[in-house]
Amino acid sequence: MKKPLHPAAVLYQGARSFPSLCACEHYAGSEKLIRKALQLQHEFSQACNPIFDVTADCEDGAPAGREIDHAQMIATLLNDEANRYNRVGVRIHDAGHAHWRDELEIVIECAGERVAYIVLPKATSADDVMSQISALDSTRHRHGITREIPVHVLIETPGALHEVWRIAGLPHVESLDFGLMDFVSAHHGAIPASGMRSPGQFSHPLIARAKCEIAAAALAHGVIPSHNVTTDLRNPDAAGDDARRARNEFGFLRMWSIHPQQIRPIVEAMRPDFDEVAEAASILMQAQDADWGPIKFDDKLHDRASFRYYWELLQRARMTAVPLDTQILNRFFNAAEGSSCQ
Repeated sequence: MKKPLHPAAVLYQGARSFPSLCACEHYAGSEKLIRKALQLQHEFSQACNPIFDVTADCEDGAPAGREIDHAQMIATLLNDEANRYNRVGVRIHDAGHAHWRDELEIVIECAGERVAYIVLPKATSADDVMSQISALDSTRHRHGITREIPVHVLIETPGALHEVWRIAGLPHVESLDFGLMDFVSAHHGAIPASGMRSPGQFSHPLIARAKCEIAAAALAHGVIPSHNVTTDLRNPDAAGDDARRARNEFGFLRMWSIHPQQIRPIVEAMRPDFDEVAEAASILMQAQDADWGPIKFDDKLHDRASFRYYWELLQRARMTAVPLDTQILNRFFNAAEGSSCQ
């Protein structure tokens, strides 16, 4: 009996597949908070599938003067058994900081096979980003790391926003992240402080323009647009409300968390509609049975263009812990993932 073809093998021939990333990215700086985040990552996982990524922070998390020690601590944690899923990224310092090359060297030399991605902050141009990407490639080649290491780029300066379409097309870029607070600060008081929180962050024209431009550039280049943090830590539902608006009004597919209680509201807000998920599953099963040729479903024609849409929707459902039928898991996920819980 012929083995059914997986959608990843047939739907993106000659083209880059859209990244499949968790809908939430949780930031942690200290060893204590990173370990807590890794434990929560395991506790929240669904069938060995983590529902959020952890980003270990070398930038804001490092005590002044102890940047090297901090990077070494993070590299050690990347190799720790607590990192069960290899879904921990690292934010290094910006291209103008004295220690960013040292941080990159430490992380890649010690944990280049396990770091999920590298986050690049405070770029002022595409050239800034490219210089750090080139250094990343040089460092991994020097240490014999053959795998591509994805890059997430923070868009938080007017210069980076001006060149966001160039940045989205650079090698290894997997996500464009909006850095709201630095972006507002960079406008020298022209944007009021209310723009750093809701509802101002969604209504101020300069901020709304930035969000639209980032999402449009990211999606046009097959890159994930990631939304900024919610600073209201007293009300976890505020993060969910922000995530819902970011998803539905601006097209963001991922959002940062800075407190453990924000993780579940963000993930739940980023979930696709359950009825659409069920429809996607039915269409994809019928398409797979037809060897991915055109099909008729509910009196509508579907071909590979719509198959790609529904496959990416089904992946988002999986990454946001939407309950999926066992048949769907066996057809499209279990064999491809080949992972087991530890």
